Amino acid sequence: MNMTISINTRIAIIGLGYVGLPLAVEFGKKYPTLGYDINRRRVAELREGIDVTMEADAEELAAATRLTYSTDIEELRQATVYIVTVPTPVDDHHRPDLTPLKSASETLGKVIKKNDIVVYESTVYPGATEEYCVPVIESVSGLKFNEDFFVGYSPERINPGDKQHRLTSIVKVTSGSTSATADTVDALYGSIIKAGTHKAPSIKVAEAAKVIENTQRDLNVALMNELAILFKKMDIDTEDVLKAAGTKWNFLPFVPGLVGGHCIGVDPYYLTHKAEELGYHPQVILAGRRINDNMGGYVVGQLIKKMLKRCIQIENANVLVMGLAFKENCPDLRNTKVMDSINALKKYNVNVDVYDPWVNAEAAQHEYGITPVDILKHDHYDAIVLAVGHREFKEMGAVGLRRFGKKDHVLFDLKYVLPKADADIRL
Repeated sequence: MNMTISINTRIAIIGLGYVGLPLAVEFGKKYPTLGYDINRRRVAELREGIDVTMEADAEELAAATRLTYSTDIEELRQATVYIVTVPTPVDDHHRPDLTPLKSASETLGKVIKKNDIVVYESTVYPGATEEYCVPVIESVSGLKFNEDFFVGYSPERINPGDKQHRLTSIVKVTSGSTSATADTVDALYGSIIKAGTHKAPSIKVAEAAKVIENTQRDLNVALMNELAILFKKMDIDTEDVLKAAGTKWNFLPFVPGLVGGHCIGVDPYYLTHKAEELGYHPQVILAGRRINDNMGGYVVGQLIKKMLKRCIQIENANVLVMGLAFKENCPDLRNTKVMDSINALKKYNVNVDVYDPWVNAEAAQHEYGITPVDILKHDHYDAIVLAVGHREFKEMGAVGLRRFGKKDHVLFDLKYVLPKADADIRL
C-alpha cells in the first residue's frame, strides 16, 4: 500500500483537546478535515469559534476553512486517515489507563475501510500501538493489520500555553507499520510542519522517544527538588546556587517545583509499567517520581514550620493558594500537583482558598471538587502560597500579594516569582 497524499485527502482527528485541536486547525487549512469528539459541548463551542483551552483563538479557528466538527461517528467513514489524540492518563495506583485509547480504537474499528491509515499521537509505552490498539481495531472491524489497514505513530509535542513553540514550529517524529506507510505518514505531517519531520525506523522507536523526552525532564526536576531539600537543611538559597552554577556553558537550566501536567508527571509511569512487564524494575526513573510526587507534602511541611515559628495558629488558619493550573499562563488542570499541597493543607484543618484567573471554575469543581474564589479578601490570610507563576501574580508583586495577608502572615514563593528578599520562604 502506498497512499497518495493530495489536497483532497480526508483526515479525521479523534479527540479535540490540547493536542487534537491544533492539529485539526493546521490540517483544516489544507485538507478536508473532520474534528471528532464525544463531548457535545466542546464541539458546539468550537463551531462558535470558542476554544476554552486557549490554544487557538477565533481567528485561528476561522483560518481552518476546510475543518468541520462533529460528534457523529457516521461522519468518520468519509476519512481515509485517522489521527487519534485522546488522553492517556494513569490511575490512582500510577498504572496506565488505556480506557480512552481502547474506546477510540473501538470507534475506528466500526468505521475503518480497506487501505485506511490510523495514526496514534497519544503517549503510550513502547509497543502499545501494535500490541494493544491494533488488535482492538482488528477485532471490531474484521480487517487484517498491514494487509487491509495500516498504522502510524507520531508522538505529540504540544506544550500547553506556549505561544512560541507551536505545532508547526516543532520537529515532528513520524513512523509507520510498513515502509510505505511510514513514507505516507511522514509526507502528510511534512506538509504542515514547517520545522520538518524525523522519520523513526519503527513505531516502537517513536513511542519510546516520546516517553523518554518527558522522563528526562522529570528526572532533572527531581534532582533540583532533592537539591532544594538538601540546601534548605544547609540554609543555602537554591536560586542563588542555580544562578551561580548556570554560568557554566553546559549546565542545564532546570528549577525545583511541583511536577504535574499531562506528560512529565505521567509518561515515566508508562515506561516503568512496560519495564516491569518485562521483569525489569527501574530504579532511577521511579526514584525521580517518588521525589516529585512527594513535593506537595514537603511544601506544606515547610509552610507549617514557618507559620509555627511566627506563632501563627495552624488550626482554622486561612491559607490562600495562588494558582491551580499545572503550569503558568495556561488553564490546563490535568494532573496538577497543586492539589497535593491543597490536600496536605486540609489535613491540618486549615481553611484553604484557591485563586486562579486562568482556570475554569466549573472544570475545577468537576475535576477536584474545588471552586476557586473570584474575589480576594484584603488582610484575611495567615499564609499565601504562590504556587503557579501566572503573569498576573508577577504583576502584583510582593506589595500586591501581601495586601491579602493579615498583619503577620507568611508568603511562600514556590516559583521564584519574587526577588529573594520579598518572600518569607522559597523552595
